[in-house]
Amino acid sequence: MSGQAIVTGAAGGLGRQIAARLGEAGHRLLLVDLDQAVAETACELQNTGASAGAVVADLTHDDGAAAVATAVREQGGSIAVLVNNAGITRDARVKNMEEADFAAVIAVNLVAAMRLTLALEPLFADGGAIVNMSSRASLGNFGQANYVTSKSGLVGFTRALALRWAPRIRVNAVAPSLVDTPMTQAMPPEVLEKLVARIPAGRIGTPEDVAELVSFLSSPEAGYVTGQVVLACGGRSLAA
Repeated sequence: MSGQAIVTGAAGGLGRQIAARLGEAGHRLLLVDLDQAVAETACELQNTGASAGAVVADLTHDDGAAAVATAVREQGGSIAVLVNNAGITRDARVKNMEEADFAAVIAVNLVAAMRLTLALEPLFADGGAIVNMSSRASLGNFGQANYVTSKSGLVGFTRALALRWAPRIRVNAVAPSLVDTPMTQAMPPEVLEKLVARIPAGRIGTPEDVAELVSFLSSPEAGYVTGQVVLACGGRSLAA
């Protein structure tokens, strides 16, 4: 189905690619990010022929979610797709992790997604779809207790909401492993090389890999899929 597609964390990287793919599928895009650069991303996508608007919003506050809802109404029509992609990391060993860093990751990765989703529920079209961006890290990662907690919490939220909102709105999650984004590229090369070596597929994932999966889960072709977590990890979840 076409209609409005909202993508959070859309200023660049994975969010931008997901938005671009949904635009190719015929959706009118509303890009959301705390970064002012989201407006430039919207312009770039417009230049490719997509219909794209942008909202700068802090989704850790009610005002941010309200701003997105207002923009949806101004664009007209109902929501067909919501992709909760915004996320941050604040890595540290558990014994060294500051409580503020733990809370910040939970606030952005989990609570903000919940806040926005609930605020937008009345604006969804029947048959709409939500895709929450979890992570293979939800299965456990050293030095990321806050991130792991946020992403596993997002899995629980996905499943609970899928039951609550069926059959009107489908809710699924995508759980990528390493994806070639600026965040990953910032890793020390030797660390990244070791991580990629543990992926059975033999390569790092691309934003396009993930965007295609999100697009499928958002489409009528996935109309019988809800409450699921799809791992896009090149088999990493199977490896020791």
